[in-house]
Amino acid sequence: MNYIRTLAVLLIFLTIPGSVLGSRLEDKVRQHQFPNGLTLLVMERPESPTVDAYVTLGVGSVHENSKNRGVAHLLEHMLFKGTKTVGTKDYAKEKPLLDRIEAVGSQIDRLKHRPTASEPILHELRSELKALQKEHQKLVVKDEFSKIYSRNGGVGFNAFTSRDLTTYLVSLPSNKLELWATLESDRMRNPVLREFYTEREVVHEERRRSYETNPGGLMFEQLLATAFTMHPYRNPIIGWHSDIDHLTLEETRKFLKDYYAPRNTVIALVGDVGFEEAVALIDRHFSDIAPGIPVPPVEEREPPQKGERRLHITFDAQPRLMMAFHKPTLPERDDYVFDLINMLLSSGRSSRLYRSLVLEQGIASSVQTYVTPGSRYNNLFVVSATPRHPHSLETLEKALLEELDKLANGRVNPKELTRVRNQLATDQLRRLRSNKGLAQMLTYFQSVAGDWRYLASYQEAIADIGPEEIQQVARKYLVPTNRTVLTLSKEEKDS
Repeated sequence: MNYIRTLAVLLIFLTIPGSVLGSRLEDKVRQHQFPNGLTLLVMERPESPTVDAYVTLGVGSVHENSKNRGVAHLLEHMLFKGTKTVGTKDYAKEKPLLDRIEAVGSQIDRLKHRPTASEPILHELRSELKALQKEHQKLVVKDEFSKIYSRNGGVGFNAFTSRDLTTYLVSLPSNKLELWATLESDRMRNPVLREFYTEREVVHEERRRSYETNPGGLMFEQLLATAFTMHPYRNPIIGWHSDIDHLTLEETRKFLKDYYAPRNTVIALVGDVGFEEAVALIDRHFSDIAPGIPVPPVEEREPPQKGERRLHITFDAQPRLMMAFHKPTLPERDDYVFDLINMLLSSGRSSRLYRSLVLEQGIASSVQTYVTPGSRYNNLFVVSATPRHPHSLETLEKALLEELDKLANGRVNPKELTRVRNQLATDQLRRLRSNKGLAQMLTYFQSVAGDWRYLASYQEAIADIGPEEIQQVARKYLVPTNRTVLTLSKEEKDS
């Protein structure tokens, strides 16, 4: 998802009569930072007696290393398992079992990768672990977080891990905010990583389902691994199988203790809640939690690409093509330009690629463009398309490149540019009008850009971009030496 595109709406629609956005967003969103580093953002919208609550931690898979790849995603799973008071029938009885499970599981982890590991010993340890896990299940209350929220009117309780951050969210009645603060502060203060070894196997299966048997997931994973040679954006959020298999409970607990803490946390409350009330609520429940360690910036920088990279995948699925170009991220001027390029090429039936390749030539059955995989660091502009039978991948690629050449060397009509600006604004207004959309946007920019007010200058920047600048950016980045091409088909391509 390209969150930058959400911003163009703000200053356009801030003065709509009756709009909940009010006269200026800067005047409506209020911010408070607590001594332990936690940041609170509040937008009062009393029209409905509900609140959308977002807890965003500025840590994602890009912050992992070779020893703990996949840990952020695994922790997302684990933090649904509960705390010392949630998810357990009796933590005093459960704790000794958890210790024994960790001791046996850690011993298995130490032995299983050794060439000289004894299979009989490993078999005995695995049998012991299975028996302990079966005994442990008698004390576990499954999905208790979700059940508590559901009983109290909460909806949309969920979480997601990206390369840049991790977010936990829920929408609930405003008179249940005290319950929310109690649960979420307990989850930050007293998490219990129960069912770790079971959940690690669940992640293995998730990886097989989402990537290895899914042509789209497989292509996307390979595209990033080919386009990036050293930056951690190249790694899948879920991790590779060997990463998942090597993740230990000790490493997972350390990552949690260091980074899942107030210093790296942004909370947004949007809806029927007063600012002073929200500050007092967060102070009561979160202020005594230790700050934690600031998430360190990623030092690796992807070197400039010096030539086209190309990979073909043989897979039992319909042919498809992906083409990626390296580009800068926010707040670089060229990043704004790519938002407009993205809209010009593939937003709606009147966009250039859809009109030409799908409607007029009939070469493609689908085509889209997007920016991926994150926004903290320089990323990729991707063109993805599926050929329509009987057209070949080669024919489709040639047609795509011709359209990109037209963008770089042809004329961008000012009316066309105005149309996509208006479309950008209209599309995103729908999202901003929801409490959920605004809460997500606020926590995202506060975490990734360092200040949610970054969005205030966006409309000015977009309005100032003309046809010539779009052509210049296209000529600079949409070139063969900066290009990575992936194709997928059932049959091996001729070399």
